[in-house]
Amino acid sequence: MSETGRVTFVSGSGHLDRASHLRDRSGELLLDRRAMLLPFHRDKVLIDHLAKAPRLAWQAPPKGSFESSEHPVFLGMNQGIPSFATDIEFLDRKLAPEQVSGQVEFVDLRSVAGALDPVDASIAATAKSLLAWHSTHPFCARCGAPTRIENGGWRRACRACGGTHFPRTDPVVIMLIVRADQVLLGRQSSWPPGIYSLLAGFMEPGETIEDAVRRETREESGIEVSRVGYIGCQPWPYPSNLMLGCVGLAESRDITVDTDELENAVWIGRSTMQTILDGGHPYIAAPRRDAIARAILTDWVRGRVPMP
Repeated sequence: MSETGRVTFVSGSGHLDRASHLRDRSGELLLDRRAMLLPFHRDKVLIDHLAKAPRLAWQAPPKGSFESSEHPVFLGMNQGIPSFATDIEFLDRKLAPEQVSGQVEFVDLRSVAGALDPVDASIAATAKSLLAWHSTHPFCARCGAPTRIENGGWRRACRACGGTHFPRTDPVVIMLIVRADQVLLGRQSSWPPGIYSLLAGFMEPGETIEDAVRRETREESGIEVSRVGYIGCQPWPYPSNLMLGCVGLAESRDITVDTDELENAVWIGRSTMQTILDGGHPYIAAPRRDAIARAILTDWVRGRVPMP
């Protein structure tokens, strides 16, 4: 875990040494007898349920089983052990889904992320983001020719035009907009019934974090924001977002919802927000427990978020 101010989030570092200086040696490290492989299948990660809490189900890399140029991505050194991830599409049938049985299974990372320990969550987030990038970038954005994996999975190269391409991270501002003793919550129609959360939106080219907070809040709710402060961040690998947690002071109160973005938006008082977090509100539910939005709201209720 990492702390910024008083708000605690899952970190993107954990105890995994990304060992960027070893990426060009990943083929050699894959042959290390201690090497570990984290399998994915259609965006689902292999999870071990034998322990009290779910854990990543690391496997020994099958020797000589990689049949394409999409070799496993090198995640780094986990307590000195070379660690990799791959989609089982690029393995032989030893790890086919129908061969996995017992207490291990492929599950959606979203469903277990909150139950994983911080190190496992960090590793899984890194792996999922990298594999998602590879699956959507097999061709060169400059000339359209096929690209090949390089640098242990942290770069793709085009032999046709010499272009190089790197994994992307998309920054998203997520903001605690407050006025007096109230917080602004919004709801998207695609969410499960009753769920309300903090407003959020993608940053645009040329924007500062503060500008993005003000623009997104204005666009979605019609609320003008004055001072903005930074709280903390959370990697969100669905597929490659970095959530930038902020707090902003509202200059207005009247809400005008952009129905293309939100289904509804409301002001919620501190005591009511505590009831929502406790699960006791009759029709409003809080964000999921592993989300930065819930951590920010929890600390705001407790008076732990410094105002800008």
